[in-house]
Amino acid sequence: MAKQPERSREAEETPAGQELLRLPVVVLTDSVVFPYMTVPLRLEDEAAYRAVVAAREQETKVLLLTPDKEFKLHIPKREHAGAVGTIAGVGQVIRLPDGKHQALFQGQKRGRLLKIWKQKHLVAEVEPVEEVAETTLETEALVRSVINQIEAYVEKEPQVPRDAVAVARGMDDPGRLADLFGYAPELTLNERRRLLSILDPVERLRRVYRIMARQLQISEVKARIQGEIQQGMEKAQREYYLREQLKAIHRELGEANPQLAEIEEIKKAIEASHMPDEVKEKARHEAGRLGNMPSASPEVGIVRTYLEWLLALPWVSAAPQETDVEVDIKVVKAVLDADHYGLDKVKDRILEYLAVRSLAKHARTPILCLIGPPGVGKTSLGRSIARALDRKFVRISLGGVRDEGEIRGHRRTYIGALPGRIIQGMRQAGVINPVFVLDEIDKLGYDFRGDPSSAMLEVLDPEQNFSFSDHYLEAPYDLSQVLFIATGNLAETIPPALRDRMEVINISGYTEEEKLHIARGYLVPRQLKQHGLGRAQCTITEDGLRKIVRGYTAEAGVRNLERQIATIDRKVARLIAAGEQKTVRVGPRRVQDLLGPEKLNTKLDKRADEVGVVTGLAWTAAGGEISTVEAALMKGKGNLILTGQLGEVMKESAVTALSFARAKARALNIAADVVADNDLHVHVPAGAVPKEGPSAGVALATSIVSVLTQRPVSKDVAMTGEVTLRGRVLPVSGLKEKLLAAHRAGVRSVVLPSKNRHSLEDVPQEALEQLRIIWADTMDDVLDAALLQAAGGKSKAKRPKAKRRLRRKKRLPAPPPDNQPVGTPIGPTIAEEA
Repeated sequence: MAKQPERSREAEETPAGQELLRLPVVVLTDSVVFPYMTVPLRLEDEAAYRAVVAAREQETKVLLLTPDKEFKLHIPKREHAGAVGTIAGVGQVIRLPDGKHQALFQGQKRGRLLKIWKQKHLVAEVEPVEEVAETTLETEALVRSVINQIEAYVEKEPQVPRDAVAVARGMDDPGRLADLFGYAPELTLNERRRLLSILDPVERLRRVYRIMARQLQISEVKARIQGEIQQGMEKAQREYYLREQLKAIHRELGEANPQLAEIEEIKKAIEASHMPDEVKEKARHEAGRLGNMPSASPEVGIVRTYLEWLLALPWVSAAPQETDVEVDIKVVKAVLDADHYGLDKVKDRILEYLAVRSLAKHARTPILCLIGPPGVGKTSLGRSIARALDRKFVRISLGGVRDEGEIRGHRRTYIGALPGRIIQGMRQAGVINPVFVLDEIDKLGYDFRGDPSSAMLEVLDPEQNFSFSDHYLEAPYDLSQVLFIATGNLAETIPPALRDRMEVINISGYTEEEKLHIARGYLVPRQLKQHGLGRAQCTITEDGLRKIVRGYTAEAGVRNLERQIATIDRKVARLIAAGEQKTVRVGPRRVQDLLGPEKLNTKLDKRADEVGVVTGLAWTAAGGEISTVEAALMKGKGNLILTGQLGEVMKESAVTALSFARAKARALNIAADVVADNDLHVHVPAGAVPKEGPSAGVALATSIVSVLTQRPVSKDVAMTGEVTLRGRVLPVSGLKEKLLAAHRAGVRSVVLPSKNRHSLEDVPQEALEQLRIIWADTMDDVLDAALLQAAGGKSKAKRPKAKRRLRRKKRLPAPPPDNQPVGTPIGPTIAEEA
């Protein structure tokens, strides 16, 4: 047996003459026993059973404790002193079928725990609490108020026994009345424990009064809610009975019920439609559900809307003749040529598709993806294709779409659910084979709502889109007859899996002559019509258009060009409307008067040959651009400084170029101490514009070699290409756009990687006739073409001379043979010009 602890301070401070009890302790986990209550309790653990057995053997009582979570009696501590429990007698003890025991306890009075220790069971030294309440007017009023609350509560809660009112009326002791409420079913375990721990009878009764007031409020709210629910149920039942009576009256009078007539019309429309069998069966089921629903049911609108969508959609079998329309290839070609100038590659692909469809009726429809800079006519080309094929045209913009539900729709369980944009577009078209333009497909995004590009995989896959699944329809829909045309600015931002399902056709920017042709044939007439002007009232000369193209627009497309033409037409319309002039002829000088000073200078700066300044060619989403690379040498410790918002790849190209120059220092006549005793600063102007890519490698290397050897760079030479540590020049992309930019800027000679010879196939002949192409395999070829001798020396690089117009064939020049020496120019050479 464990040694009993010494007498605690609490025991020493016990008032004189107070009898202390040493009692076994029974810990209760889910119940609280109040004085004057007799309850049977299950003994959950062996320690409680041993405590009960000890109490019976010693003919003593037990202390019933219900500790909270922080008050644990497994390890007795001094902090346990002061807890309040119930001193109870032990009655009959029985054994339960599961091996546990149950004991009958009779609560007698409260007891304060002074100290506790552990033997075979818990034993505590307990101070009995004698409750004495003074009889005052306030106490009597409080007792009567609680009794009235109990009566009101019993009236509102039918499950509470009526005997509780009689028992309460027979009590005038505030403590016993408060303990009577301790077994109310609405009280939680913590509320019961707190009520037991209040030793002052009057204070305990006040606590009961506050609890009863809250329970009465809850009962009133609950009764009000039940009344409203019951009233709603009675209203629905009454409407149901009245509706059934109305149906019977209509049958007796031989009149049609409007709701039944509507449902019958829907059923007839379902049977007359050409839905697939599985969809038709689903529609029949939903129509049957609609007929059995009360008209006031909120689900009526959901089902009716769903059936309207099924009936409004075009199904493949609805109009089989739509897939067999004969198309005249010559007529289609004429329409495409009338709407768009150039774009031969795209037009040829459309004509090829139509030719295949005329021979193979069930061929899979391809998915075309037009990639190019803004303003080149990608979206309008889709509209022209629809007009040429005599098909309906549908366009949806995917820019900024981040919710997968925008493509696949939302399930009908959501409020306000609708099909996705694809199904909405098909309903808008009303036919199964429209031309569907998916604009800005490269700008799809994704977030926590899903990935729309993943949903587009099924739409744009010819092997899957014959059974497209929309969450709202919950039925397969055939998209195989739709001609999808996607548009975008960059193919790289399209997910690879989605890009693999489309046939990408690149549309490059227009040359200056192409822009002039488009302006004369398309833009000027359209803007004159929109501004209410006749051809005789406003005439823009060819020189005026050229002035607009060169001085006010710098773009790959013609969108900004059309804006400038619209600005001129507005100002001319104002002059004519004010009566100042009747006709206006707009030449170069008048263009400057109407549009203001020139905003752009697309030509190269009129500068001399400089050391360390190289003209490079860059490619962006808006087309090709001219980019200058500058290098400067200053006293330092051999550091390389890079500025101009260069990306990681471009920085690596600069480091590679410097390493190449240092490795070839002797061959390039670079002094050994030049790099070690100086810092090299490389800057790419337009510092606010981020720049990235390896194609500036040869320009960076040429600039660095020029500044280290102090040899000027020819201002008439532009270049592009990736450079390696060994000095090899690797091919790059976007060659057509870069050459067009060089042509616009008036560059005479362009150095290109020799492995890009095949890329000249798409370059317009007009640009090639005015450019001198120099092929390069290594940096030696680049330096020979670009670098001049130092000041006072003879120029080593060939300068292009002023050209004369030569009689040339209007076709692409053949690439030089593989055995042609590297560095040999193609196109207009100096010898030919002479």
